[in-house]
This record gives sequence, structure tokens and C-alpha cells, in this order.
Amino acid sequence: MTRLLMIDDDEKLVALVQRYLTPHGFSVDAAHDGEAGLESARSGAHELVILDLMLPGIDGLEVCRRLRPTSRIPILMLTARGDMTDRIVGLEMGADDYLPKPFDARELLARIRAILRRSGSDQAEDNKGPLTAGPLCIDAASRTVTVEGREVELTTGEFDILHALAESAGRVLTRNQLMEKVYGTADSAYDRSIDVHISRIRKKIEDDPKRPRLLKTVRGVGYQLARTEES
Repeated sequence: MTRLLMIDDDEKLVALVQRYLTPHGFSVDAAHDGEAGLESARSGAHELVILDLMLPGIDGLEVCRRLRPTSRIPILMLTARGDMTDRIVGLEMGADDYLPKPFDARELLARIRAILRRSGSDQAEDNKGPLTAGPLCIDAASRTVTVEGREVELTTGEFDILHALAESAGRVLTRNQLMEKVYGTADSAYDRSIDVHISRIRKKIEDDPKRPRLLKTVRGVGYQLARTEES
């Protein structure tokens, strides 16, 4: 059983999710407030966190903000339907994906499986060698990224986007192409998600994120990872 943590104060919803996911091979622990959820998430006992934004005590955004500096555990954020601001802020805090409430249990299962597949939690290590682009080294097997030998911490979503760009270094990838590679869909709902992740990646790999030399924007087209660092 793959162990998950659901942080949500709606106990009936948590019970429904537990009943639905258990036959699919998932064990779901629950926390019903932000502080308890944060403590459980820090335990290292879980493969993924399902995190609601509206919580008693500290909210989901604060849980995410406090958790990220010390943990790369994948986070699937639950947001109010249509509230794009919360989704964007959640991604900026380090969440990997989001699912609007109310949601279909089958979609929740599909999102969980996709995140775990991308994070490597339910598949064998990739045997391909590391990818390099200028001072960057992206290792899919260990899911690590270094810049001039210095390791940088990326979330699952950030790593997947950077890895997709590294596989096509020197080529421009549109948002749709990135969404297909990372999320398996070209759903326009992810457009802003890609932009937010790109912004966060730049802050971690660029000397000056406002004047990127590695991760370029090709206006009106998409994004490009340079093969060599450009001055």
C-alpha cells in the first residue's frame, strides 16, 4: 500500500476518499487542521500530501510554505473551483499540482498516480544518463539538479518541466508541448501553472532571474533551455 496524507477538515470527504482509494492500493492517513497536518507531513512516512487550502489554524498555503524548505514530498492542492489566484499562489509556494473542489474521485486517483509516476515513487529508476545544458546537470534517476556542481532543490513539478526542456535543449517548446510532456494533457487550465513553475525554476538556477541566460522565453511561442549559458 502506498501511504498518502490528506489534510482536510471535511471529515466526510476524507472518509469518502479513504474508501475510494484503498482498493486502488493507497492507504490514506488524515489530519484535520494545519498544525497537525504539517507535523504529519514532516514525519517522512508518506509518498504524497493531498492538501486543502481552507483549514483551521494555519491554512494550506502556510502549511505548504513551512513544509517546502525541508521536504520535497509531492503536494496535490485542493482549491475552490474557479479561484485561480489561490492556485497560482499555491504553485508559487511549491505545490506540484492542483485539483478544484468539488472533484470526481476518478480524477483525484488519476492525478495522484500521475504525480507519483513523475516523482518516481511508483516506478523503477530511470537508467538514462544525466542530461546537461551549460552549467546544468539534470539526473532523472536521482531526480537531482546541479548548477556548476551546486545542488538546487526543485519540486516534482519544477523538476519535470526542467527535465522536459533539457531533453529538447536548444529547441523551443510551447506551453502545450510542456503540458503534454508533464501533465499528459494540453488542458488550458494549466497554462498559468507552466508560467509559475518557470518563474520558480529561474529563481533557483539563474544568477539573475530577470535576465535569464539558461531558461529563455521565446515571446509568443514558448520556452527554451539553452545548450550553453548565454551572456
